[in-house]
Amino acid sequence: MSNIWNRVPGVLALLLITAALFYAGGAFAQDAAPAPAVAEAAAPAPVDIAAASGSGAAATTTAEAEPEAPAPTLLAHQAPLELDAAATSWLGTSTALVLLMTLPGLALFYGGMVRRKNVIATITQSVGVFAVVSLVWFIAGYSIAFSANPNEALQPFVGGFDALFLNGVSLQTANSLLPGIPEFLFISFQMTFAIITPALITGAFAERFKYSALLLFTALWSLLIYAPICHWVWGGGFLGAAGVLDFAGGAVVHVNSGVAGLVCAIFLGRRKGYGVDPITAHNPVLTMIGASLLLVGWIGFNAGSAGAANELMGVALLNTILAAAAAAMTWKLIEVIEKRKVSLIGMLSGVVAGLVAITPAAGFVDPKGAVIIGLIAGPVCYISSVWIKKLLRYDDSLDAFGIHGAGGLIGALLTGVFASTAINSLGEGASVVPQALGLAWTIAYSAVGTFVILIICKFTTGLRVTDAQEAEGLDSTLHGEALEHV
Repeated sequence: MSNIWNRVPGVLALLLITAALFYAGGAFAQDAAPAPAVAEAAAPAPVDIAAASGSGAAATTTAEAEPEAPAPTLLAHQAPLELDAAATSWLGTSTALVLLMTLPGLALFYGGMVRRKNVIATITQSVGVFAVVSLVWFIAGYSIAFSANPNEALQPFVGGFDALFLNGVSLQTANSLLPGIPEFLFISFQMTFAIITPALITGAFAERFKYSALLLFTALWSLLIYAPICHWVWGGGFLGAAGVLDFAGGAVVHVNSGVAGLVCAIFLGRRKGYGVDPITAHNPVLTMIGASLLLVGWIGFNAGSAGAANELMGVALLNTILAAAAAAMTWKLIEVIEKRKVSLIGMLSGVVAGLVAITPAAGFVDPKGAVIIGLIAGPVCYISSVWIKKLLRYDDSLDAFGIHGAGGLIGALLTGVFASTAINSLGEGASVVPQALGLAWTIAYSAVGTFVILIICKFTTGLRVTDAQEAEGLDSTLHGEALEHV
């Protein structure tokens, strides 16, 4: 079986699943009863604050002069679009910025930190994740994450299937979380979050993972892990209802991907020669370019999650920059104390640590809180990425857990400490308790689910490349390409 899958990559299975879901979705749409004409808004998720989007009254003069278009039949999660042009423009810009984070930002950031023989393979992983997740989100991911489940007992845990293949989405519909934004744009914005989350995981198993396994793992993980957790927090699920604050993805994106990365690193085992032979970054300048693109893209990530071009967007943007700067300085301080030197990759890791930590808090804390969160995140992520990894001897290749897992954890907890009603009224009553509850659910589900998916991949595509492939390098053995030696 393994040999067959080596010749016929896991993408074939994905195509077959896609075809099956397509016909199932078509049959479901034909058989389903008409959805109610008026949708009740799901409980607003902290990341997409409905109040921030505004109603955006359109040009009524034109509307009165022309015959009114028939009102669309709405699905349970939808509202009639009341276009807010300013908010739509900003969210469109933010969507482009968040996509920039994965391609080329994360691809270059990770690509510069691996050995020269694995640069192309590492960058190609980000490209593969982008392609697979985009299709999975279109097929079923969006529906599972943001549509309403007709079964009230299941609604707190998973969305419904009435929006498979984006059935029922039109130019006149909006998600009820943001009625001023066209639903197609809302889908695109949320898709960029779905893309970068599994892309972050690839840093944990860099230089030893089969590409066919990556494609199958990404499809299953996006559908079975990311989409449900996204629903729990942002799509009207039980964690959002319990008061968990996650403005732009501390638990949904960073803790989720960091924990999954740790499970992958332990399950796969260490790279050959890890801890014995030197394994150094081949091009820190490439990593610098990637980190800079991540920093710029993160503005769309956090400030875009305000859902509008308003005051909340402004403070989220400033908080993002301040936390990144603060974490870079404290990472630098720890590095100087320990090594008497400041490395470029160390400083860049500190920047990313601050960005990760401020993500859940960006629209809930004031700038003073953002700086404190950044100052704390630097040492916490340094300890996790350097000391704890050495102590436990697991090979988290590019510190997916060390930075994203640890940074997301500390950021989510500190959101409960520093959330201010002067910034966001949803921060009223914030505390560490609901934040810890949300983290516990996310960690448990992500860890167990990731383990199960790895088992599936192990007995279908296989997981690790051969020893010979790993020794020669994945650029040439998996992709038939290699950087020329200068």
